[in-house]
Order: sequence, then C-alpha cells, then structure tokens
Amino acid sequence: MKVGIFDSGLGGLTVVSAIQKVFKGADIFYIADTAYAPYGEKTPEQILERCDNITEYLLKKHGIEALIVACNTATSAAIVHLRNKFPFLILVGTEPGIKPAVLASKTSKIGVLATPSTLKGNKYQDLVNELASIKQVEIYEQACIGLVEQIEKGEIDSKKTFEMLEKWLSPMKNKNVDTIVLGCTHYPLVDSVIKKIMGKDVNLIETGNAIANRLLVLSSQKKHINEGNLNISVCYTGEINMKMIERILKNKNIEVRNCKI
Repeated sequence: MKVGIFDSGLGGLTVVSAIQKVFKGADIFYIADTAYAPYGEKTPEQILERCDNITEYLLKKHGIEALIVACNTATSAAIVHLRNKFPFLILVGTEPGIKPAVLASKTSKIGVLATPSTLKGNKYQDLVNELASIKQVEIYEQACIGLVEQIEKGEIDSKKTFEMLEKWLSPMKNKNVDTIVLGCTHYPLVDSVIKKIMGKDVNLIETGNAIANRLLVLSSQKKHINEGNLNISVCYTGEINMKMIERILKNKNIEVRNCKI
C-alpha cells in the first residue's frame, strides 16, 4: 500500500514513528511542508489550498491509496474538502485526544497544549462541547506560541524551551491537572520536558498511536495484508533539521530529499 502523510514540518514524523511500529507492507511518503510552515499562521483558505495541492502531488507522483493529514490545524481546515474531493482515498485526520483524556483523568482536571489556530478551530470546539455528555471536567487551555519553532530548530532540551513550558505548565500543576492533551503532533517531542515539570505520573495524551491503529483498520477493510517491508521516504519543501529526522524515526535507512510542490 502507498501511504501519503504530511504536516507543515517535523511534527507529523511522530505519527510516522507510531505507524512504523505496527504497519507493514507499505511505502510511506512523508512531506514536511517547511516552506509553508507554520500552518497556524495561515488563513483557513490558504491551508485548504495547500492541503489540496499536496494531495494532488502525492496522487500524481506516488499514486497513494491512503492519506494521513498529520496536523490538527490542517485537519480542521481541509479534511471535509479532501474527503469530498478524493472519496476513493483512505483518509485519516488528526484531532486533539480530548475523549481519552477525559476517561484517563482522575482529578477531572485536564490541560490542553495546542497552537492558537487549533484552539480556535471548529473541530476542537466541537470536541469540547461533546464532553458534557461524557463527564464533567475542568479544562485548562494553553496556546503554545513559538513551541513548534523551537522543536523545528531541534531545541528540545534547551533552557529557552524549558522556560517556555514551565511558564505554561506551572498554573496547570497548581490546579492539580493530572492529564494533558498534546494538541499538536510536534509536542510529543518534548514529552520528557513536560514530565520533568509536571511529574512523571502525568498522563500525556497524543494521537500518533490512535492514527496508526485507524490506518490498520481502514487498510484491512481494503484487503491490505499487513506483512512485508515498510519503506519510508521524507520530502521537504523548505529548510529542515536532518538530525531531528533521525532522532524521531530512529532509522537511518530513509530517503530524504527536497521537492517542490
């Protein structure tokens, strides 16, 4: 099976990392759209157009049968359009793990770390509104402005990144938050820093494993046999941190190249 995955940068590679643990017999084509990063600073119309262009590219260049939109912002802006235009594709979007966070929390106090555009998006607001029917919880939202850029630069363990997260997380720790939704595919890359601040027992809810399992289910319905090699290639449209690719995927046998879309 040929699977296309894209994000505005390195974040979506956390999804690829989850997929490579369970998925076999496929060629994965990942696009890090760094020339247009971050998506969160673009209008919904600009993001939708970009998502459309990338999907067309993956179809024409690689003949993909499945597409994963590995970005909360892009999913909110374009997933409905993509499903309508490309109904023949297996299509998986990304959304904050609000529901599993509600079920996991013992204190009923949940933190959400996300980009400003995700927190303002209809997808997120709809998920929050659904909470009322599950369990009464208190949600502490934090827009993490600048965190994606820190991660893209590879500054995972830097003093600046720690101070940014400490400023955002300290109020949550004081409010007895025990579960935090990582509402951006980049944020699992700083999970160790978050645990250092919040304590190692904090529940961190990310979406990579859920997306990998969803791909498994939908591909099996299309008669995909989950056996054989998994080949991964990474294409980037602007600058990219090569060392971070190896750090995330822990795999040196990956084709990495520049492409124009």
